[in-house]
Amino acid sequence: MSKTVEEGLRAQVHNIETRYGRPISAWVDLISATGKTKHSEIVAMLKEDHGMAHAAAHRVALVARDQLTAQDAVSPQGAIDPLGELYAGKRAALRPIHERLMAVIQALGPVEVAPKKGYLSLRRKKQFAMIQPAAQWVNVGLVHPALPVGPRAESAANFNALFTHRVRVRSAGEVDEQLQRWLSEAYDLAG
Repeated sequence: MSKTVEEGLRAQVHNIETRYGRPISAWVDLISATGKTKHSEIVAMLKEDHGMAHAAAHRVALVARDQLTAQDAVSPQGAIDPLGELYAGKRAALRPIHERLMAVIQALGPVEVAPKKGYLSLRRKKQFAMIQPAAQWVNVGLVHPALPVGPRAESAANFNALFTHRVRVRSAGEVDEQLQRWLSEAYDLAG
């Protein structure tokens, strides 16, 4: 029985928690208390101070940095505004594409939006898509194993290994019926 990437990552985190005797939340708190933010510094600290193997320290550092970045996106009023940073400066012109994508995605049903560093993860029971502004387009990552790779639905192998496809969206008009169908199918596959 093959595991999804997400199941594999959960298993890895569970094994780390079991082997090193702390839940991942405790490791995140510990890392936060050190004030270290660079991946290499966190990995070195976990290896040197806590005897973690390199792979375990690497995974804990990735999880901690993702969670701490999401916490940093919380404004003093308690509202999360991940879009402010994603669409700052020259990328502000891409925000209408994002708004159109989110309107389509939210119409599919309940969606958990998880801010990550540089993109938004979109989840149901598991992740089905992501939205990431680039310099001149918005990348839409899809988890859709049955979708054939083509000129528009590129392989995501060299983009982000958590996704099967990447679609580059250069205008709100490119959020067409085809892309909406792919998003709907990926949403349905996520459970």
